[in-house]
Amino acid sequence: MGIVLGFNFLIYGGLLIIALLSWFIWDKRYRRNHGREIPNCYVVTDEVFIDPVSGKKLRVYYNPQSGNRYYHED
Repeated sequence: MGIVLGFNFLIYGGLLIIALLSWFIWDKRYRRNHGREIPNCYVVTDEVFIDPVSGKKLRVYYNPQSGNRYYHED
């Protein structure tokens, strides 16, 4: 009985850790490089979207050399 309880604790504890990591780290993808000034090497694209979390309108800029994207509030 103790082995089963320990096994359940490991599974649910692992799921809790994964859920917390996804909440605090993975969901920051649009805010990672969000700043006030657009870097020189980025070009404007036609892509504009509304962030579902903040409700702000974001324009996408693209760096053709590295392939990175930059999200700037419109």
